Amino acid sequence: MNIKNLSMSFGLQEIFDDVTIQIKDKEKVGIIGMNGAGKSTFFKLIMGKLEPDNGKIILKPGTRIGFLPQVISDEIPSMNISVFEYLLDGRPIKKLEAELSQAYTDASIETDEKKLKYIMKQIGKLQEKLEYFEVYNAENILLKIVTGMNIDSDLLDMKLCNLSGGQKSKIAFARLLYSNPEILLLDEPTNHLDIDTKDYIINYLRNYNGTILVISHDIEFLTAVTTQTLYVDKATHKMELFPGNYEKYMKIRNERLKTQERIYDKQVKEEEKLKRIIAKYIGGNEKKARIAKDRQKKLARLEENKVTLEKKQKTTRFKIKINHPSGVVPLKVENLKFGYNENHILLENLTFDLSRGEKFLIVGENGIGKSTLLKLIVGTLSPLAGEITINEKTEIGYYAQEHELLDNEKIILENFNEFNLSTKELRSFLGNFLFSGDEVYKKVSYLSPGERSRVALAKLALTGANLLILDEPTNHLDPETQKIIADTFKDYEGTMLVVSHNPEFVDNLGIERMLMLPSGEIRYYNKETVLYYQELNEQSKYKKIPNKK
Repeated sequence: MNIKNLSMSFGLQEIFDDVTIQIKDKEKVGIIGMNGAGKSTFFKLIMGKLEPDNGKIILKPGTRIGFLPQVISDEIPSMNISVFEYLLDGRPIKKLEAELSQAYTDASIETDEKKLKYIMKQIGKLQEKLEYFEVYNAENILLKIVTGMNIDSDLLDMKLCNLSGGQKSKIAFARLLYSNPEILLLDEPTNHLDIDTKDYIINYLRNYNGTILVISHDIEFLTAVTTQTLYVDKATHKMELFPGNYEKYMKIRNERLKTQERIYDKQVKEEEKLKRIIAKYIGGNEKKARIAKDRQKKLARLEENKVTLEKKQKTTRFKIKINHPSGVVPLKVENLKFGYNENHILLENLTFDLSRGEKFLIVGENGIGKSTLLKLIVGTLSPLAGEITINEKTEIGYYAQEHELLDNEKIILENFNEFNLSTKELRSFLGNFLFSGDEVYKKVSYLSPGERSRVALAKLALTGANLLILDEPTNHLDPETQKIIADTFKDYEGTMLVVSHNPEFVDNLGIERMLMLPSGEIRYYNKETVLYYQELNEQSKYKKIPNKK
């Protein structure tokens, strides 16, 4: 892959400026940089979903590209076919075999020598493609991936239209690996993976016989998988390719920063010395004037070549204040039952309530109904039976896992029209979420998932809600921002209901009780259970659940 003189802007917002790099075949490249630097935009350019303003990305003709996005919502169609059928269709073997059969039929009746030669050439190409997809071993390859990713038989039999968000992510990843493209583009691939599945994916990708480009905030994953590191600089709009994995990149980067600081300090001292000499001799006799003029030339050269130290990256800063306290019991759930049909019941006889100011965690395997429960509470789904009682003093702020509350067709500023703030007030507020200058005029659909997360958090911060309902709020955020929002939510004075697979984030919140799904059991918080479910996710349901209370 050759990137030559690539430039890209969204309106007045510059993303890339004259970038030229080369990525060799079968390299495994970790792509890093601040949220909003252009990492996801780079993927869209590679796939041809966006056109650059200048320059080009050169790929070999016919290169097959596979893409795993951060947010899966539209990647898996809501079809009435089984998960296994969908996975098996990841390689176009049936289509190729049908084309090959037709080609043989055409060849058997063709009398024109020129046309027959063309058909035979097509037959050769179809056979090459079938060999590439290992036609005789393809199903075994798929079953190995299914086993390695802990996808059990019950999930394979489910219909696509009934999958949860976490299940969709895992199925999309499995199908992508099975499809065996020459170039894999992975955007935060470990967000929904349990520990065993993550280990399998690491080993799979290490041995992958193709090029991999991966955007990730998971340092352990990047260090284990990648052979090169591509740094996307938000400040300069450039990219730089470093040899080695993330760990080696950090060593090179830290040494470079130390060298830059040494040179900078030396230059500052030299600059001060030259200025003192100039000040002393300027306006003196002819000899002194010549010395002053010579030092002015040296100072000009020094300033022209002076090392510029990297600016410290800005961080998200915000507080969430409540408009007024809720009632003593802000939320009560009684005998709740929900399923997408009577044969697929997710929740049954579920009863719990929240106390004012409590921080309450929901835990369970992916697909068990955690996000569904939150949607029932906020009213986007309706229960089959039971009651959800929201106190009249309760004001709900909802953070949706897939950012479905944002209007993708509007710019950032327009997504805040409901708050009746002046443009000046809103721009000042959005600066706390790292949106400044012309960035506030970007359409939400052009934002990276990390940027959309910050927009969603900004809206949440303005609600004044006294009950926060949070569905995986850390999924698309860098580690530093995750820590900042954990500290913010820890100081929040209202009530909180949260779904999260992030043990470090959860452990910092001050959680008091946990709701275990599907059993509906209430337990006192302990980190061991959270770690267990992080590891479990969709693994064997016969493992013993820790019984600490």
